[in-house]
Amino acid sequence: MKSFSKQLSFRWSDLDPNFHVRHSAYYDFGAQHRIEILESLGLTMKALQINHFGPILFREECVFRKEIKLSDAIFMHTKVSKLKADGSRWSIVHEFLNEANVLHATITVDGAWMDTKLRKLCDPVPEIALAAFAAMPKSEDFIQL
Repeated sequence: MKSFSKQLSFRWSDLDPNFHVRHSAYYDFGAQHRIEILESLGLTMKALQINHFGPILFREECVFRKEIKLSDAIFMHTKVSKLKADGSRWSIVHEFLNEANVLHATITVDGAWMDTKLRKLCDPVPEIALAAFAAMPKSEDFIQL
């Protein structure tokens, strides 16, 4: 698998006064896709609660290249771009591409795992998270941290 991909469905509420997708909607789509991917890899909300951990973000950045309008067919492709061997730190990239594979935007997030009881970074990272990230597609420029 080269990436996790899905076609996005835009709503009227995703638009701004310029009639294109508002900047914060991109982040919402990225967050939703990350949760869907984790769920598909066995990191369900229930599994996270039972194991007392969850993903946290240190940085989230979007680079906008080309506007997206309500009727545009856009596909989000998601890959891991950086990962520490122990799974404690990671980066994920979301690319927003049209049907002709033209890049409209890229979101990059840097994150880690938090122990939800102790409210601090996990040490060690739960095995279920390591297995999930090992199964995720990696970017062409993937870096092992």
